[in-house]
Amino acid sequence: MSRKPEVLFVCVHNAGRSQMAAALLQHHGLGRVEVRSAGSAPADQVNPAAARALAEWGLDITAEVPKKLTTEAVEASDVVITMGCGDTCPVFPGKRYLDWALDDPAGQGVEAVRPIRDDIDRRVRALLAELLDQPA
Repeated sequence: MSRKPEVLFVCVHNAGRSQMAAALLQHHGLGRVEVRSAGSAPADQVNPAAARALAEWGLDITAEVPKKLTTEAVEASDVVITMGCGDTCPVFPGKRYLDWALDDPAGQGVEAVRPIRDDIDRRVRALLAELLDQPA
């Protein structure tokens, strides 16, 4: 049996987009993918509007703590996805890097975050299908 693919989601504060993406991939992946998220300048807490938007789908990220991006996290990942925020990551050969251009939920209400959540969900489902070589 081959090992699980490992995905790292990165945004500056690791409080909104990357946290939503990680939660959605963990949810849809059903343990078939290792998931991490991190940021270059982590916030003190998860974005409350992002947490509310995911709670509408039964996912709870309120206990998550934004984490600092490390070279080790990038090195351990097969796919590194930045969240359209211009963040820089260490680059290692053999890694796949993607940039998802997404609106920033910082300072937005849940109404503005829902379309961001929905966009992330579509991208996560497509990525999962690709990683597991299954139809989306």
